[in-house]
Amino acid sequence: MPTPSDDVLAPALPPAVLWDMDGTLIDTEPFWIAAEIELVEAHGGVWTHEDGLNMVGSSMDVSAGILRSRGVDLPDDEIAAFLNSRVAAGVAAGIPWQPGAERLLKDLKAAGVPMALVTSSFRVLAEPFAQAAPFFDVVVAGDDVARPKPDPEPYLRAAEGLGVDVTACVAFEDSRSGIASAVASGARVVAIEVMQPVAPRPGLSRVASLEDVALDDLARIAGGDELDLRPAG
Repeated sequence: MPTPSDDVLAPALPPAVLWDMDGTLIDTEPFWIAAEIELVEAHGGVWTHEDGLNMVGSSMDVSAGILRSRGVDLPDDEIAAFLNSRVAAGVAAGIPWQPGAERLLKDLKAAGVPMALVTSSFRVLAEPFAQAAPFFDVVVAGDDVARPKPDPEPYLRAAEGLGVDVTACVAFEDSRSGIASAVASGARVVAIEVMQPVAPRPGLSRVASLEDVALDDLARIAGGDELDLRPAG
């Protein structure tokens, strides 16, 4: 039977959780990479799966510049429209949840923890996902900010929108650019090793999958612990 002292000693959940979308919550990276390959090859260039992995987490303007360097002779808005349309078509077939993502969102919602979606994807993709997955109190998309990831502006804006101190929040990310953005904001960060290995750094917890994350782990991270929940070896 818990006692009042147990409640005092138990670590508290963070005042808010901030979520990246692509790669972290939903497995859209294969859609992005396939769209990039299609676009570059249509313009006579070569784009590999490895090229796509290296661009994971990049803002749309950075991505457009790299694609142009491979022969895509289109302005930013046309590149963005092509990529977004292909990814939107993939997601429309059914939300490709990452393992453990929907369960953890439901647990946090049931616990009354506010959440924000903080994504480099444009609002044309972020908004339909947020409507289909009604867990988020705030959405900050790539075209909502002047300085996208790896700048901290997206996470700072999300915390401001929720009315919380970003340094008390826990943020989930999977890409190097996104992790840099979240860490720079001052949030406690959980890095998910989905497509890119993550090096240890102060203030960073690491997991292999959201299936391995429980609310108790989030409370410990919010309290200052740095956890490594990846399988041994």
